[in-house]
Amino acid sequence: MKLARRLLIGVPFVWLLILFLIPFLIVLKIALSDYAISIPPYTPTLDPAAGWDGFKEFFSQLDFENFTFLTTDALYWKAYLSSLKIAAISTFITLLIGFPIAYGIANTPDEWRPSLLMLVILPFWTSFLIRVYAWIGILSNEGFLNQALIWTGIISEPLVILNTNTAVYIGIVYTYLPFMILPIYATLEKLDASLLEAAQDLGCSRTGAFWSVTLHLAKPGVIAGCFLVFIPALGEFVIPSLLGGSRTLMIGKVLWEEFFSNRDWPVASAVAIILLLILITPIVLFQRNEQKQREQTK
Repeated sequence: MKLARRLLIGVPFVWLLILFLIPFLIVLKIALSDYAISIPPYTPTLDPAAGWDGFKEFFSQLDFENFTFLTTDALYWKAYLSSLKIAAISTFITLLIGFPIAYGIANTPDEWRPSLLMLVILPFWTSFLIRVYAWIGILSNEGFLNQALIWTGIISEPLVILNTNTAVYIGIVYTYLPFMILPIYATLEKLDASLLEAAQDLGCSRTGAFWSVTLHLAKPGVIAGCFLVFIPALGEFVIPSLLGGSRTLMIGKVLWEEFFSNRDWPVASAVAIILLLILITPIVLFQRNEQKQREQTK
């Protein structure tokens, strides 16, 4: 019995070891290496084949030059701050749109809920890249949105939306909206309607009951949805590259350019390590929120 339990627990640990810890150590090793015009484009400072002597030489020559370089160039910290700003605003907009949708689905008759949930997840049936490319045709100067606005007389000249931060917000909100709706719906769907009736019997208005009961009980789903949107949006690369163009500064684009354009793998690895450290905080908070939610349901 103990052996079966250990095997059951060991499987996810082995999974994390193979797909997270080992790649992380490889990236960290490259981040502590020196740039070189070669293949690969860096000179390793750690040679495990040299045994203990190699490790002693590595630690004696250890420096964080690549990490220090990130603090001297304004491009990197501006990219981090811009990514945090875009991810935070996108998460807030997604919450404003996603909560009413989740609330509406949770309050529809039972026979309609599966169909409405299917519509929410329907975009996942299409390739993510194709969906982002579709927005180029919608938001361009000659795209469907501008043509519709001009035809209705709302505007006389096309709006410049593509290759701006506005297009990036639209793309992120559209892409990650289901990740906000589903956890909120899962929380609201379990809400006991008698609690709202009790609040109204005690003199609370419908609006007051919503703010005091519904919104309070939906908080775990809201927190989960915000984390599920914020964490991937922070390191997003495809959406800002296709919809934001050169005007949008996000750390995912900087990371790609360092790896593939500049071929400066040590600096790119240092950028990735810092991004991972930034993401650890919301990931840990998300896990704690999930653990508290599981404890409350027991």
